[in-house]
Amino acid sequence: MWNESDNKLYRCFTFSDFSEAFAFMVRVAILAESQNHHPTWKNEYNKVEIWLTTHDAGNRVTNKDQKLAESINRLLS
Repeated sequence: MWNESDNKLYRCFTFSDFSEAFAFMVRVAILAESQNHHPTWKNEYNKVEIWLTTHDAGNRVTNKDQKLAESINRLLS
């Protein structure tokens, strides 16, 4: 579930190991590039944290963030 706080969408994803987490990050990178909207993220072992905000809209959550969040969610279904 994505949470909105401080003008950012945030979600933490947990996987079984580093390889699964990294593979997920690659898939997210391809989505982000295709939408020309790139996340702030962090990876530690099996955990990937993602923050979405639209920098060119004054660092606030916009439709671009919602669209990318929905696309990321579909990767897991």
